[in-house]
Amino acid sequence: MSVTPPRTHDLVLFGATGFTGQLVAEYLATCKPLGAQGAPLRWALAGRNREKLEAVRARLATCDAGLAALPLLQADAQDEAALQRIAASTRAICTTAGPFAQLGGVLIGAAATQGTHYCDITGELTFIRSAIDQWHDVAVRTGAQLVPTCGFDSLPSDLGVLLLHRHFEERGLSLAEARLHVERIRGGASGGTLASMVALIDVARRDPAVRRLLGDPYALLPDRTRERGPDGGDLMGVRWDRDAQRWMAPFVMAAVNARVVRRSNALLDFAYGRDFRYSEVSSFARGPKGWARAVGLSAGLGVFLGLVSVPWTRALVMRRLPRPGEGPSAEERQQGGFVIRIRGRSRPDAKGQVHAATAVVEGHADPGYGETSKMLGEAALCLATDPRGERGGVLTPAVALGLPLVERLRRAGMGWRVEGA
Repeated sequence: MSVTPPRTHDLVLFGATGFTGQLVAEYLATCKPLGAQGAPLRWALAGRNREKLEAVRARLATCDAGLAALPLLQADAQDEAALQRIAASTRAICTTAGPFAQLGGVLIGAAATQGTHYCDITGELTFIRSAIDQWHDVAVRTGAQLVPTCGFDSLPSDLGVLLLHRHFEERGLSLAEARLHVERIRGGASGGTLASMVALIDVARRDPAVRRLLGDPYALLPDRTRERGPDGGDLMGVRWDRDAQRWMAPFVMAAVNARVVRRSNALLDFAYGRDFRYSEVSSFARGPKGWARAVGLSAGLGVFLGLVSVPWTRALVMRRLPRPGEGPSAEERQQGGFVIRIRGRSRPDAKGQVHAATAVVEGHADPGYGETSKMLGEAALCLATDPRGERGGVLTPAVALGLPLVERLRRAGMGWRVEGA
């Protein structure tokens, strides 16, 4: 009978030298998390370049001298043997190393094989679909919980809908439909995020199958041919929402967020209903000013996507934007934030009455970096240290982490609440 070797680490942060990776490392260093039975968390930094890892560790040690001895694990994103060793050494691994379609496949495969929990910040639909197809069944067997989209893509959407569902359920009601409104958002973009977007555009332009996947509202269902619901494509223009009394425009992250929410519903045995409807929009106040802002966002998004889809115009645009490894300054990150409202309606109760409630999610720093580093860090700690169910597979934040992660994020300063009936 074989004996599984003990895990040396509770958590490994891979991609620790990148822009977002350094922010996650700083978050973990600052919050001083605990491991099992109240002992100090056993964590390590991992990445390709030893000198850069040492530089990150040195900066962390200026805040906490004890981190001068933080273990460093060197591995390239394509080095399968090294990543298998790292995955076997830890209870959980979180990664910020993208573009994930190019750099993430070997690591998530190593986690699945070794029974190691995993989370990332990808918003790349093709990567998630590939992980489901290649590694879900393996992770079910090993017990690994593989949880992509643990940043602003798509954790607020997924956990917000779960919070709304539980609110209705506690009142003997069931959630029938929900629409996420991004009412306020302020933040910058990093070069890594832009590189991931451009890479996906290139692949979609060459591959009709990828274009079909990106256009499929149920792209992340366990089986895309079955159990499809009533939702169509994402909003592409400007519309008036009579219920919210607000102007709606496209929300670029709906392309992945909405599909993650629908996967959660399927993995939860359609707890939200097989006819559950869900959508996401950018939202603006009523009146001419709100309409003008909605039109401006819709038009600007179309122009940007058009320009970066053509190689020679892309070069002109990308020169003015952050390069990989660059992103908003500390001051800019602190000035950022977001307010999201997920407006839900119940199915009729015994008296035929439909009830409404709204889940509100608020972040008080740049959503893609300040709040994302917090969300990924807490998701990783939840995977590494918190007692949870043993269900393995390529899961979603709502399925693998659920309301315990909401409580962690509340304690970390994010706002999560439900308003209404």
